[in-house]
Amino acid sequence: MLTDAGEIVFERALKIIQMVDEVHLVLEDLEHLKKGHLKLGMPPLIGILFFPKLMKGFQQFFPQITFQLDEIGANVVKERVLSGDLDGGFVMLPAHDEDYDVLPFVENNVVAIVSKEHALSKVQQLSVSQLENESLLLFSEDFTLHDRIIQECQDYGFEPHIAFESSQWEFISQMVEHNLGIALFPEPFAEKVNHEKVCTIALEKPILWQIAFISKKNRYRSRAMQEFIHYIQKHSILESK
Repeated sequence: MLTDAGEIVFERALKIIQMVDEVHLVLEDLEHLKKGHLKLGMPPLIGILFFPKLMKGFQQFFPQITFQLDEIGANVVKERVLSGDLDGGFVMLPAHDEDYDVLPFVENNVVAIVSKEHALSKVQQLSVSQLENESLLLFSEDFTLHDRIIQECQDYGFEPHIAFESSQWEFISQMVEHNLGIALFPEPFAEKVNHEKVCTIALEKPILWQIAFISKKNRYRSRAMQEFIHYIQKHSILESK
């Protein structure tokens, strides 16, 4: 446990370390304008969908920029970008605008995934209020979608019954197939489930799955980071559904 004086010294030491790191990046940029290394974070859900295609296109222009990719939940990505441990990352919104520069990238609706054996499989639309007495299968708590779904339930006046949590969408989908609960998936993943055993149902009040690239405000951006952000801006696949 640090004293008050110790806390102040520790915080200032972290700032000094960051300043030294940024000076190193500036000097590296001057020496190697087309080179660089970026440390990025993103949830596995996001990486599966678009990151390989994005990287293929980017490295055609900048083959000497290398990457370290950490597949972690969006909440952890936000923490590590803010601490300076990561240069940036893809996350589900919201993210605090006062802490991050936010670049919207893609947007889809969240839909319910229900076993065809379940009574609700016959409905055309589903209200979140209808989930009050259902078992929910959620992504684990380090995913922003986990918190968002719980908040939606609370807004309807109830605490959800969470039967199971996992970081793997395929595993959750298989649990739904066996009628062990209802899941809420972004549409791109709902399209990948086994439709012989599972059906997707739109929500009456849409929940948006909004993905953005975030970086820490007021942090020095290396030439590699500037080029990567510029590429994302030019190749955003933002589309509302």
